Amino acid sequence: MENTEKFTNNKQIIAFLTEQFPACFIAASESAKPLKIGVFQELAARLEDEPRVSKTQLRGALRQYTMSWRYLHCVKAGAKRVDLDGVEGDEVSQEHADHAQQSLKESKEKAFANKKKNDAAKTPNRAAKKVAIPNRKKEAPKKAAKKPEIDLSQYKEANHNELKVSQPVKVLLGKSPVSATVVEILKEEVQVQLDSGMVVKVKAKHLIV
Repeated sequence: MENTEKFTNNKQIIAFLTEQFPACFIAASESAKPLKIGVFQELAARLEDEPRVSKTQLRGALRQYTMSWRYLHCVKAGAKRVDLDGVEGDEVSQEHADHAQQSLKESKEKAFANKKKNDAAKTPNRAAKKVAIPNRKKEAPKKAAKKPEIDLSQYKEANHNELKVSQPVKVLLGKSPVSATVVEILKEEVQVQLDSGMVVKVKAKHLIV
């Protein structure tokens, strides 16, 4: 029994036309050929008794086929048009060729614009979200415990001429003296090494022994 189920989309109809008229409608894997002007009337007449496709569906499928990039590429000035049986007829005019190339250009631009728009929509928003930080009262910095003051009465100011290398001394830095060792006695200054390892030059008046 012959299949009489109606076609539901252009893809099915184009596949049917490719099967019925292979010399006219070329499969997607091959180069298309420009169609004869008025080919729709011929199709409507040939398929008048075909229950699976209406004239409206046929017109829609034919439009999709002739607006595909593959078909528009083949519509070039001088190319031979073919009828349903593949018989060559009139050549494509320059006007029709220009129109086809313009349609191809606009179609590609639209497709690329839509792709760019869709890609942008899929890209997650990488903007950093502001995180609300709870309002916390700043705690007042704890005051460092006061170091016990050193009784300086037991020390005396160093005499530059009496200092010796490796002699332990105290360096008056700020309010508290710092332990150090004499490493070199210069003409006007004394080079000492602090307990921290730092070496500094100071006047003898800044040393106590």
